[in-house]
Amino acid sequence: MHIYIYIHIRTYTYIHMYIIHTYLHAYIYIYMHTYVHIYIHKYVRTYIHAHIHTHIHTYIHTSIYTYIHTHIHTYIHTYIHTYIRTNTHTYIHIYIYIYIYIANTVAHPCIIGSNGQSGIIY
Repeated sequence: MHIYIYIHIRTYTYIHMYIIHTYLHAYIYIYMHTYVHIYIHKYVRTYIHAHIHTHIHTYIHTSIYTYIHTHIHTYIHTYIHTYIRTNTHTYIHIYIYIYIYIANTVAHPCIIGSNGQSGIIY
């Protein structure tokens, strides 16, 4: 009877341990496998999003900045230079003409002679 109970308990324990062992292995395998997969997927997605996206973003920003700096800045610069050169040249000419006109007529009316020729009248 003792031997039978002992064998029964041992068998039950072995079966129980085997089931627990198998369950734990299965659980750990499935659990770890799933989480490792999820972690890898998350990490890869995060890596792709963070690094590659950043590189693409940086590339786009750099390209846009370079484009703006090179092309638009150049166009603006050229336009401003051309505008200033053309208009300043024109304005300087106009300014000189107005200044000469004011100087000859308003400020110093006696510079222009009675006959319309320039000359100081004494």
